Amino acid sequence: MSATITHPSPGWPEPRAMLTLIKPITWFPPTWAFLCGAVSSGVTLGANWPTVLLGMILAGPIVCGMSQAANDWCDRHVDAVNEPDRPIPSGRIPGRWGLWIALAMTVLSLAVGWTLGPWGFGATVVGVLAAWAYSAEPIRLKRSGWWGPGLVGLSYEGLPWFTGAAVLLAAAPRFEIIAIAGLYAFGAHGIMTLNDFKALEGDRQHGVRSLPVVLGPEVAAKIACTVMGMAQALVIALLVIWDKPWHALAVTGLLAAQIAAMRVLFRDPKGKAPWYNGTGVVLYVTGMMISAFALRGLA
Repeated sequence: MSATITHPSPGWPEPRAMLTLIKPITWFPPTWAFLCGAVSSGVTLGANWPTVLLGMILAGPIVCGMSQAANDWCDRHVDAVNEPDRPIPSGRIPGRWGLWIALAMTVLSLAVGWTLGPWGFGATVVGVLAAWAYSAEPIRLKRSGWWGPGLVGLSYEGLPWFTGAAVLLAAAPRFEIIAIAGLYAFGAHGIMTLNDFKALEGDRQHGVRSLPVVLGPEVAAKIACTVMGMAQALVIALLVIWDKPWHALAVTGLLAAQIAAMRVLFRDPKGKAPWYNGTGVVLYVTGMMISAFALRGLA
């Protein structure tokens, strides 16, 4: 099956298509993770709400939006197979406008990150580099079913969490914050693997070796869920060690509900992956905030 990208109008991109390009639905994970980091820092949020709000906007609409624009530009030929109605392959964003938007948002990301001080700017630089390394040649880490989801999980969950804490503390977060942020970033590898299910055909044609392509949906789903479950089990263990039994119990309940949802997923991994991303992932991110409040109590 071959696919072509047509650009029927060489003029300006459609405003609605530009919003679609930066995928608002994807902004929630990094925005939420930044807020979790801010909560876990132990710093009073009320007195720092402008900084927290700006950081959430940077993590979500700006940096994540930039990464989506970059990914759509670099994936335009894959999307012509998987999602031909996407803004670039459909021609609603014509010519090289997709690239210009991604580059402009890269500059905007760095400019806003600069206002958040050295920790905010440093994290923004890492996030921007990760976004381009994931999508663009010659690195294009998304070709790997291991490195690609790992990088996205780190960028969506671990890095914003670390940044939210570091910006408010104006210092490196303590070990407990880094450990929990790292575990939730590790678990997010599974979320990203399940997200790859929707692009099976195009990934196969264009050499993207996602786990669903290489191992098949059934095995990939089991690996994804195992990674998510292991990460949360370690979070629960740490919360118990740190004398936060009620928070540990709450995360345990959320993990138990996820395991029930995983059993449904395993019956039809390819068909149920979108459903799981709308149910199990909500439980996962709820546990993140509970863990953030547990860390706040350790401050």
